[in-house]
Amino acid sequence: MHQALRRGPSFPSGEAAQPPRPTGLRKRWLAAGIFAVLVALVAGVSFGPVSLPPGSVAIELLNLLPGVRLDSGLTEREIAIVTELRLPRAVLGLLVGGLLALAGGAYQGVFRNPLADPYLLGVAAGAGLAVTVVLTLGVGSGGALSGLPVTIPLAAFVGSLGAVLMTYLLGAAGGRSRSPATLILAGVAVSAFLSAGQTYLLQRHAESIQQVYSWLLGRLATAGWQDVRLVLPYFLLTSLVILLFRRELDVLSVGDDEATSLGLHPQRSRYLLIAAASLGTAAAVSASGLIGFVGIIVPHTVRLLAGSSYRVVLPLSLLFGGAFLALTDVVARTAAAPQEIPIGVVTALLGGPFFVLVLRTARRVLS
Repeated sequence: MHQALRRGPSFPSGEAAQPPRPTGLRKRWLAAGIFAVLVALVAGVSFGPVSLPPGSVAIELLNLLPGVRLDSGLTEREIAIVTELRLPRAVLGLLVGGLLALAGGAYQGVFRNPLADPYLLGVAAGAGLAVTVVLTLGVGSGGALSGLPVTIPLAAFVGSLGAVLMTYLLGAAGGRSRSPATLILAGVAVSAFLSAGQTYLLQRHAESIQQVYSWLLGRLATAGWQDVRLVLPYFLLTSLVILLFRRELDVLSVGDDEATSLGLHPQRSRYLLIAAASLGTAAAVSASGLIGFVGIIVPHTVRLLAGSSYRVVLPLSLLFGGAFLALTDVVARTAAAPQEIPIGVVTALLGGPFFVLVLRTARRVLS
């Protein structure tokens, strides 16, 4: 495992194989990311079975700030819908989307692989199997994190970390012939193995099929602020660790020897980043189920638009990933109203073609 991480697969030849340009995060892109988060927050609270005026919703959100008291024109019932029903769900979408996009960007930097993603590496499947074990054994009764603040996130973390270890041990079996294709095939194999375990558990515990199946498709349903409070510590810890090491990822992209000569500890950094990304993925999966492709769509879009340096990619992935998933949740709630489409289905419809595009850019390595 140590050697597999040290010599891990490289990005395809071309621009992705070159060291990122030494450019920092520009203020206009940071402002754009914050603006996207605010727009997604207002949209997530405004639209639903009962549509509310976005301007009034924005005023009501401002009223949550200390010392602010403005007339939004909303009734008491509408204010309750904003603050107790839709706002927690929108905030949860921001947290989960930010975690998945940040984890995807971190995995791509650690393993120097443009196709690395919590979903494709089997990390999400590992977390999903662990949570399924907890749900089918009857430890939790309200779905995801509801009523169980410790067991499910920790089980998901163990499952996700075990899955990433299995993927990279399997990917390392090819020795020096490793490539991004080998890595992804290993992730597919691990995901299939873990999914088979899930299927077996569901067959043995048929009474839990509906609960687990709705969770596997991905959703952001929440009964209040409890899920947000439970995910928030994992979000803060994961974001802090990964963002603190974003400069080291830029150095690691040129090779371990160069990083060591600059006084860095490549292996320590890699292991810490893998643990942080797996923890973030576990928290996201335990709260929202399996939502794929966010870790590919957002980081690659940021690279195309704002630059390839991880000092740029990771902070913007955190912001735009949250905005992306919150807006995707709006589509899932309104596209087939009054019914709700599982958010994992929507992200798969968007992520499938995007993955093909990324795969084509890596064809020289994958061939």
